[in-house]
Amino acid sequence: MIALSALEQIKKRDGRIVPFDRRKISTAIMKAAQAVAGTDTHRAEELTDEVIAEVLEEAKVLPTVEQIQDAIEKVMIKGGYTRTAKAFILYRARRSRIREGKSELLDAVAEILREINPENANVANSPSAKLLQIGGAASKEFYLKRLLPERIADAHIRGELHIHDLEHYAKSPNSFVIPLGKLLTEGFQAGYGFIRPPKRPRSAASLANVILQAAQNDSFGAQCFAHFDRDLARVFKELPAEEELFQAIEGLVYDLNTIYSRVGMQVPFATLNVGLDLTETGRMVTRCLLKAFQNGLGRGESPVFPNITFLLKKGVNTEKEDPNHDLFQLALEVASTRMNPTFANLDAPYNDENTVYFSGCNRIPTPAEGRGNVASVTVNLPRLALKTKFQGFDFFKLLDKALELAISQLRNRLELLSQLEAKDLPFIMGQKIYAASEGLNPRDPIGVSLEQGTLSIGFIGLAEALIALTGMHHGESEETRELGERVLQKMRAAADEASEEYGLNFGLYASQSDSIAGRLLRLDQLEFGRVPGVTSKEYYSNSFHLPSFFPVSPSEKARIEAPFHALCNHGHVSFFELKKGEPARMEEILREAMKWGCGHLAFNLPNDHCLDCGFFGSIAEETCPRCGGEIRRVRRLSGYLAPFDRFSSSKRAELEDRLTQE
Repeated sequence: MIALSALEQIKKRDGRIVPFDRRKISTAIMKAAQAVAGTDTHRAEELTDEVIAEVLEEAKVLPTVEQIQDAIEKVMIKGGYTRTAKAFILYRARRSRIREGKSELLDAVAEILREINPENANVANSPSAKLLQIGGAASKEFYLKRLLPERIADAHIRGELHIHDLEHYAKSPNSFVIPLGKLLTEGFQAGYGFIRPPKRPRSAASLANVILQAAQNDSFGAQCFAHFDRDLARVFKELPAEEELFQAIEGLVYDLNTIYSRVGMQVPFATLNVGLDLTETGRMVTRCLLKAFQNGLGRGESPVFPNITFLLKKGVNTEKEDPNHDLFQLALEVASTRMNPTFANLDAPYNDENTVYFSGCNRIPTPAEGRGNVASVTVNLPRLALKTKFQGFDFFKLLDKALELAISQLRNRLELLSQLEAKDLPFIMGQKIYAASEGLNPRDPIGVSLEQGTLSIGFIGLAEALIALTGMHHGESEETRELGERVLQKMRAAADEASEEYGLNFGLYASQSDSIAGRLLRLDQLEFGRVPGVTSKEYYSNSFHLPSFFPVSPSEKARIEAPFHALCNHGHVSFFELKKGEPARMEEILREAMKWGCGHLAFNLPNDHCLDCGFFGSIAEETCPRCGGEIRRVRRLSGYLAPFDRFSSSKRAELEDRLTQE
């Protein structure tokens, strides 16, 4: 037995220096062993000696409690006590919950005060943004340690699933499709007064901005106008002058890129759907919006917001003889330089003319207006596959358990949100614009309304999961692709069954996230190491997407990914990477993808802009080749655009791996 004097003091988490007590190590080891039917106290003492030796070797200064616990895990894993080590890890997590995460929270606050962690590329580095991050960190700790059922919190901590926007867990729903036409024609209450219906383009566009901001304060995620062209056109009794309307809509675009009305110095996460209105005024609205994007901001910069979704439908705009075909051609021209709009195929068999796509990857089935996504959770498919590969589990049984847990988590979140009262969401509930909110009084709980919204089960890393299971991803083998379809069919079936059982709107969502692609992979690396093709990169592939580095033609990419669009009824998108924007080539790709049944498509291409002289295009140099000025680089980050310098390290790695589909 190692002499006690060899390790006399340790540093507690709160900074106190206390005498070392080896019995605490022995007790922790025995508790972990007993959790897996272990009873050998003598071996526990031997392992305690090994832990002390490990600490003395590794700790160059006064050892901390965390270092000792790390050593316990290391010694048990090194000695082949894998099950005991896992039990200790769970024990350690439970102890962490009991301590309320005090030290972790303080560490997180210190990190935030130094510099914003780029988990959300649209959060700026500012005092209000830091305040948002600190509040978010405290909220996450509270929910994980005090509010969530332990098995759900543990699953999130371990990375078996990821609870999106955890900091908002019991405070507000996610996204909302705003009934713009109703608000503009009837007027509405916002802030301290009632706003009358507008009559002129400038006031109508200004109020559209106010509406987006007001809704954003009640629901933390994306805000959407389902038919911006139609709803804005209804305001005007006569056809407005096009220049007047253009200036009004240009002002809206400027406002949505410059007014930080969203908490944390952010602009509203806005999406405008256009393309179907056949009236001359509605066509003018779409034309002005697209031209405002084409012109860019003050020095020609590409607008980051709003997202624009151009709705494609035969008989309306897809064929040369269609009345809005000219707007389709203009949309292609604008997308060839600005990456906006994205394109929604309403002729896909699972869509209709009232289907809404927004936030780059979300979908709300008919009826969409007045509803939104309440919450999302993502299942870590590579982790299930790695457990199958290395630990002998049955993949589909693991998937069943993960889906059951995901559904339980979403129901728990809905239950907590349903306890909010209408007065807590004064705009979307107080103005009676959320579905089934018409009869709510200020003190009434809002569950009856939120039940009209959607609950989305997402997934990440289908490609990496298939590599772990078969050695190939779905672009390399038809048999593997069919396995991928079976995985998603099972997930969709579970969502449909839950909808039937609970009378709620569960669905499958093709997760697009800039933060979890790296977070979940790092957690899996800790347990499984760097597995070639699976955890050997810095990120997991989004949802059902083919790996970014896989060479594939646009037609083949569309053929492979299209069946997954049909399965993901709460959101899907396929991205096509281009070296440069050519409208005619983009139209060819769109038509091919629509033929295969893809529902939502977007084009990625270089978007670089000199902040000094305005030079625009694909700029390989670090500085402007024309004037030597600073370059602003905008790229698509999952479902939305963002400046490259705000990308997380994992998404930077993914961007560097992207191959063009030419």
